[in-house]
Amino acid sequence: MSEMKTAAYLCRGCGIGERLSTAQMAQVAQKEGKMQLVREHDFLCSAEGVELIRNDIASGVTHVVIAACSRRAKTEAFHFPTVALARANIREGVIWSQPEGEEHRELAQEMADDYVRMACAEVKKMKQPAGNPHVGQSKRLLVVGGGVSGMTAALEASRAGYSVTLVEKSGALGGWAARLWKRVPDREPYRDPVDTGVGRLIDAIQQAPNIEVRLNSVIASTSGAPGRFTVEIASESGGSVKEEFGAIVQATGFTAYDLAKLPHLGGGKSPDVVDQAGLEQLALQAAKDGRPIRRPSDGSEVKTVAFVQCAGQRDETGQHLPYCSGHCCATSIKQAMYFKDANPEVDTVVIYTDLRVPGNGEDFYRSAQAKGVTFIKGKVNAVEVNGGRCKVKFHDLILNDERALVDADLVVLATGQVPVSGVDIERQGEVPEAQRKAASVLNLNYRQGPDLPQLKYGFTDSHFICFPYETRRTGIYAAGPVRRPMDIAQAMEDATGAALKAIQAMENASLGRAAHPRSGDLSYPMVRLDGCTQCKRCTVECPFGAIDEDEKRYPVFNESRCRRCGTCMGACPVRVISFENYSVDTVGAQIKAVDIPDEFSEKPRILVLACENDAYPALDMAGMGRHHYSAFVRVIPVRCLGSVNTIWVTDALNAGYDGVMLMGCKRGEDYQCHFVKGSELANYRMSKIDDTLKQLALETERVATYEVAITDITRVPRLINEYAAKINEIGLNPMKGFG
Repeated sequence: MSEMKTAAYLCRGCGIGERLSTAQMAQVAQKEGKMQLVREHDFLCSAEGVELIRNDIASGVTHVVIAACSRRAKTEAFHFPTVALARANIREGVIWSQPEGEEHRELAQEMADDYVRMACAEVKKMKQPAGNPHVGQSKRLLVVGGGVSGMTAALEASRAGYSVTLVEKSGALGGWAARLWKRVPDREPYRDPVDTGVGRLIDAIQQAPNIEVRLNSVIASTSGAPGRFTVEIASESGGSVKEEFGAIVQATGFTAYDLAKLPHLGGGKSPDVVDQAGLEQLALQAAKDGRPIRRPSDGSEVKTVAFVQCAGQRDETGQHLPYCSGHCCATSIKQAMYFKDANPEVDTVVIYTDLRVPGNGEDFYRSAQAKGVTFIKGKVNAVEVNGGRCKVKFHDLILNDERALVDADLVVLATGQVPVSGVDIERQGEVPEAQRKAASVLNLNYRQGPDLPQLKYGFTDSHFICFPYETRRTGIYAAGPVRRPMDIAQAMEDATGAALKAIQAMENASLGRAAHPRSGDLSYPMVRLDGCTQCKRCTVECPFGAIDEDEKRYPVFNESRCRRCGTCMGACPVRVISFENYSVDTVGAQIKAVDIPDEFSEKPRILVLACENDAYPALDMAGMGRHHYSAFVRVIPVRCLGSVNTIWVTDALNAGYDGVMLMGCKRGEDYQCHFVKGSELANYRMSKIDDTLKQLALETERVATYEVAITDITRVPRLINEYAAKINEIGLNPMKGFG
């Protein structure tokens, strides 16, 4: 092991040299930080500055501190992969977050000096990670589901040069899209229904030399991790084969909401009441026979057709689907055109509560109007079937007529999409083995269950705004309507994104690096087993199924599944889990490095533990916007609030900090935590700290947890200032001077 040689580099650029004494910071780094080499530079991120650092590294420097801008800035310039690197945030965190003027200079200098102390302390506790040694080298992609989403994911990966196996449980590719006569247009001129394009997709799949298609097949078992998933594929004939894959895309699509659950709308009561899928079947048959669409009941001509929107959707009673499926309005417009294009005399009525056709869908809607389709804003109460006719009773919301009526030969209900996502034991509880095997999609060998976890409506657990495609099972991605309702165009775009994420995961896995959101991180969790108490908190709290147990109940880490969030580190009561470049010691050393003024100085110190994904960027952007906050805070970015070990809080208070703020992501069903459960777990842990505070004879207000979004650029400074005012109100920590 090479000897540690430390160096600190202080930048005078971006106004730092004008606002602060970098010479004083250099002295702090040398005398208090014990840095062996200290240099100042006018613009450290310049070619000259970067070359200066590189030359020192070539001469033997192993641990580098850069006191300049935020760790989120100039990442390419300050990319030195062979050394341990700590960044002191002087620009965004000090000179931009503090008001200008000589009267503020002293407090700003104290902040800067402390951040230099903290970075020097941190870097000496760090090691440059070598990467996960247990890597998998497979770069073959498994796609489960042969609909539009699955075929698109397979084709995109194939075109990028990767081998793909496409598994479809039925005997043909195409999925739901193959059952459509036409689709909603996705390009100009947005006037008429167009060909589905499914045939072209299937042809492309069949012609791709690196795509293997397995029809009439299902997944019997899945184990392993990114780069080395072992998957057993079982065929309908009874045979099976085990293969290794680097990543998996689940594109198992949806099924239509059961029409029979809507008897009040005529569902299941008459063949002349169909859902949108049923109308597509009628249209396909009509096209095949070369005739207009006819009534299913008697084959007679359709003179009036009514489309009922939001049938069993957006339901507030809890009996049906609470969400909107998105595509249904445009689909009804398309299907109304089927009738108008065949016979302009057919009376077509679309009854809607809200018509949702965003973007260029508006042109499609206007085209339908021009063809004579009638749109009525109303709320359908009932569909009565009597004497071969269907009576649609509704409340006309424009005329405020509660007894409006449409007589129709055919009624089409716009039911919703229900995801085919498998079994979720967290929500459904334990399921009998035979039932589980039959209902499961992936049959995962994970302690957390056989399939991807689900959100409250059954969609796979993949936050569709913050980090689409990603799931709690590293290296397994969801695409298409299995993760949220969508139309064909959206599903194809979605599948492309999932394929790219899967490729990224395979490439990172082969290099021993983390997947998202810390993509490229070489660190991984290490455990000191001689100190482990076998409490199982790390195995239970890991959101990603990355920790199992051996026969002695010691944790066994599957590093390739690990997202490097540090939740296990925060959970461990005896602090034996760490990462080479992030540990209880790297953060603890920063906490202890801060110069705590005595009780007579009237200068409080507030520790802020800020999530690096949302809260820390919000703080940076607050500085960029010159939104000022208290100079008494010292901010430490953490990988996730779930990684916060309670020892950091108690150590800070024992050392004389006057308060501790924890800033994490939004938690709950609509979570925004990049590591899913981290913020929620931290909030739970901190709720238990009140007893500790009481034992220390401290007020419970001294520790506060906040939900912060990346967009809270003006809110975060306000939270800090309000908290600083609260600390001023309750007084300084009485333990100052005893730490």
